[in-house]
Amino acid sequence: MSRPVPLDGIRVIDLTQVLAGPYCTYQLALLGAQVIKVEKPGGENTRWGGGFEKLGAQGLGLPFCGQNADKDCIEVDLKTRAGVQAVLELVDHADILVQNFRPGVAERLGVGDAAVRERNPQIVYCSISAYGSDGPIGHRPAYDHVVQAMSGIMSTTGPVGSGPVKVGAPYVDFATGLNAAFAVMAALRERDRTGEGQCVDVAMLDTAMNLMLNNVVSTATTGQDLPKLGNEAASRAPSSGSFETCDEVIMVAANNERQFVDLCRALGHPEWSEDQRWQNPVVRRKHQHELRQRFESVFRTDTAANWEQKLDRFGVPASRVRTIGEVLQEGQPAARGLLKEVPVGEDNTPVQLPGIGFKLNRDSLVPKRPPRVPGADNAKWLARTSALTKS
Repeated sequence: MSRPVPLDGIRVIDLTQVLAGPYCTYQLALLGAQVIKVEKPGGENTRWGGGFEKLGAQGLGLPFCGQNADKDCIEVDLKTRAGVQAVLELVDHADILVQNFRPGVAERLGVGDAAVRERNPQIVYCSISAYGSDGPIGHRPAYDHVVQAMSGIMSTTGPVGSGPVKVGAPYVDFATGLNAAFAVMAALRERDRTGEGQCVDVAMLDTAMNLMLNNVVSTATTGQDLPKLGNEAASRAPSSGSFETCDEVIMVAANNERQFVDLCRALGHPEWSEDQRWQNPVVRRKHQHELRQRFESVFRTDTAANWEQKLDRFGVPASRVRTIGEVLQEGQPAARGLLKEVPVGEDNTPVQLPGIGFKLNRDSLVPKRPPRVPGADNAKWLARTSALTKS
């Protein structure tokens, strides 16, 4: 079976930079769309950093590579009339435009929704911003960690009694990119169904709030903020959450009755599930402190790795806390085709780049082309635009 290319024949003008926007258009590229990444002269700022200095020196830093493979790259100065005209001429033959300027900037530059739609009424125009195009703070700029603070994520993260804690990776950025790609696909389907162009408005704050759905629904309904859980499970079940072993922490999820019974069996104490104090979730909560103490005392008798294997044999979800390096070494991401080694830059430096994150017809859809240096495709695309060829 050949590799699926559901967006074959779809052209995307990518005016995004940093993480959220480029990750959106990267998903579209992996699905087969032709993505033309438009950058300021010299390229966007993420090109010049990362773990490999020699790649950063070429404008191919790892922060850029992670979400910009499979794209054509051109340099255009949108602060000039000729640059704006060049982009608008590319818009004439495009299906999608994605930008993540602060609200109002695209309009001031001349590449806002109205100007683009005047050229191409059927285009899907996607704006990605921190807080959206409207509302009392819609005008504000932000980055991932700022939105983590604004959304309430930081106030809910960390151990009980601690100050606010940021989530380690820029999850809001990448989740926003996924959300935007999902929205663009829906808009493209609606465009094809009705023949009318679509306007997509994606906000990092909206995405962050949806990532905390249970908390947000509870607080919006009751008016009460939920307490911090630290490393405990959202279910608050005494048989779920983190447990100290003799060497490391293990995370366990025994939320339903079958899992609770199997956990007690795995720990060598099947009688606990038959004790009248713990026979069902209601009474179990009333006596959870004593039950929790018993679980903890048994978990401390062996290693996290041994407990993980034993709980797996009993069908109880569990994992010791791993580093990213350990997860990669153990092989599950490789089995899923999550990453592909791609030669990047002048010396063909091997870089592990992500695929799309799901399988389509048993294919994980990994990148086919490496990230390009700034302006690599100027001749291919800009030679066709009258504005620049005449200037």
